[in-house]
Amino acid sequence: MSASAAEIRTLVLNDNDNIAVAVNRVPKGAQTPEGVIALDDVPRGHKFATRAIVTGSPVIKFGQIIGFATSDIAPGQWVHEHNVGMGELHLDYAIGQGARDEVVLPAEQQALFQGYRRANGKAGTRNYIGVLTSVNCSATVAGFIAREIERSGILDDYPNVDGVIPFIHGGGCALDIKGEGYEVLKRTQWGYATNPNVAGVLMVGLGCEGFQISRFKELYGVDESDLFRTMTIQETGGTRKTVEAGVEAVKNMLPRVNQVQREPIPASELMLALQCGGSDGYSGITANPALGVAADLLVKHGGTAILSETPEIYGAEHLLTRRAKTREVGEKLIEVIHWWEDYTERNRMEMNNNPSPGNKLGGLTTILEKSLGAAAKGGQSNLNAVYRYAEPVTEKGFVFMDTPGYDPVSATGQVAGGANVLCFTTGRGSAYGCKPTPSIKIATNPVTYAQMIDDMDINGGEVLDGVSLEQKGQEIFDKIIAVASGEKSKSELLGYGDNEFVPWQIGATM
Repeated sequence: MSASAAEIRTLVLNDNDNIAVAVNRVPKGAQTPEGVIALDDVPRGHKFATRAIVTGSPVIKFGQIIGFATSDIAPGQWVHEHNVGMGELHLDYAIGQGARDEVVLPAEQQALFQGYRRANGKAGTRNYIGVLTSVNCSATVAGFIAREIERSGILDDYPNVDGVIPFIHGGGCALDIKGEGYEVLKRTQWGYATNPNVAGVLMVGLGCEGFQISRFKELYGVDESDLFRTMTIQETGGTRKTVEAGVEAVKNMLPRVNQVQREPIPASELMLALQCGGSDGYSGITANPALGVAADLLVKHGGTAILSETPEIYGAEHLLTRRAKTREVGEKLIEVIHWWEDYTERNRMEMNNNPSPGNKLGGLTTILEKSLGAAAKGGQSNLNAVYRYAEPVTEKGFVFMDTPGYDPVSATGQVAGGANVLCFTTGRGSAYGCKPTPSIKIATNPVTYAQMIDDMDINGGEVLDGVSLEQKGQEIFDKIIAVASGEKSKSELLGYGDNEFVPWQIGATM
């Protein structure tokens, strides 16, 4: 098979790279723009060698090591997991050496969005009532309450209320109430109860669970009010009576929640969660760096961008520590990485279990390669803080939150931290959506964008056709402002979000 060089599109991302990326399929026998003959069929988004790589030598992409050759690789040969593996890295963390003076626009020059100003000063982009559950045993009742409200049609009388969300989960009991798992669940529940997109909260428990609502209220100094109600199934008198009482409690909240009106609010009040899922070989080339441009724009306008998914920055953390505002911030990120190394070892896993089979089909070979692309979502701004899972994010600018790489669990932590808008890049195609925080989906390539047009908000794949990262980043930033102002994202129009509340369960189930 032969193909003209004009039909073959490839990318060499850094002068030091010894591989190129196939923008479209490179058939065996074709001559590439780099002047090598393809020795294998190279699928789109995958890599091939541009020069000889001997066994044990590093494979370089983005100017960084993504793995080591497990056999001799000839120029033109397909480079993937059959001839590339992990090896020992010696990263130079160079804490703070790349930090720079950052300029934030004055308030009068910051972009505005139409949001909900809360009594505590925070700003929401949505106006929900949440039905939280202390334990899985109350999950069904919470679902019944939300469905009964929707079925009754009463929400039609309250147009400023976006809906009633049952935040159900699989834990809450059989856990050490003095342990790390309890602390994580406690922070997550409090974070959702106080997220600025949630205007009213009903918390439902069974009554005998480990996660006691009374203890939760005491720890956070919360009193019952017309916008914060709690009840347990055992004390209320069973399922039917609890559903009836819960429905009545929500109905009583509706007039108050409906009173709030959107008003102009500076973009400095936006807190953006950065997510990627179903990544492919294009992710680190198109959508992720474009989202990084948008994140930098938000930081310039005084806002906050949260990068997470710790297993998916593994091997790229040195690019973040260089941007740390202080040594303490850089060292905290390194401590997080070491925790994950220990965590995976204790559970008889390894960090390279990520990327997933779908990631590999899309062209990603090792976690090092995936991480370099994933970290690009964080742009170039200084790293101002590092947070534990679901901790309240209080620092402005670019920050990091320690979460797993599993998207629903990771995003749950970010929303608990205060994120009021979310951007999600995907190469293979993700079906994720979020409540109470709207999720904007960005495809990394035009094929996925076209195939899943009802799910995708932005075609990041246009970067492959000449649209600059700056142009695409501005488009993403403009979409963030529009969605924050009330425009529905594709996942919202499809109704996603009721099942994506997934707190991180750490430790033993007793």
